[in-house]
Amino acid sequence: MTPEEQERELQRRERAASRLFSGRVDFLLSAPQLKFLPDPICPEVAFCGRSNVGKSSLLNALTGRKAIARASVTPGRTQELNFFDVGGEPGGKPLFRLVDMPGYGFAKAPVKVVERWKNLVKSYLRGRPVLARNLVLVDSRHGLKDVDREMMKMLDEAAVGYRIVLTKTDKIKASELERVANKVADEARKHVAAYPELHLTSSEKGMGIEALRAAVVADALGESWFDAG
Repeated sequence: MTPEEQERELQRRERAASRLFSGRVDFLLSAPQLKFLPDPICPEVAFCGRSNVGKSSLLNALTGRKAIARASVTPGRTQELNFFDVGGEPGGKPLFRLVDMPGYGFAKAPVKVVERWKNLVKSYLRGRPVLARNLVLVDSRHGLKDVDREMMKMLDEAAVGYRIVLTKTDKIKASELERVANKVADEARKHVAAYPELHLTSSEKGMGIEALRAAVVADALGESWFDAG
């Protein structure tokens, strides 16, 4: 395939993913404990990251909605798994689900809250057979922090494949972004479950959003979905 053909194929996939996300995207439920998880009837793609990493903004940009995911007023306040149905007919089985995981790295949270978060997340990651991929969001202004590394280790141990998504890339200079991206990529290669490709995004400017949509759809439904329609 020539470079021009590759570019056309990427654009075709991005358009298909955008059409899918322009359809049904519905909030399903919040699960503060495992017993409240929805039935595992379809693939799930989960999003995690430090508090204030821009997770809510990214989910809103990804789904093309203004408030599908609401940012908590107090970082670390929301300690639930939030599920969203994507695709399929309203009221019917969705094609897949997005899972908004609780933010981590909140310095002011009580010890009990942190332990509850760890137990909920670990149990979800290790015991959710329909979890297709996890996206680890990293603020491009700060790069990887120890709490991110702890999350990556947790995903490695749970054998859950994950992509690293750099957020807020419009907030730093191009030279600094390149330095941070290279450093994060070098470290990601040391993790067995990390996907080798980084995603550079800006929810505010829309940069990298279309490519990330296509990646999420491929993770959830497989590459063959793009050829089925």
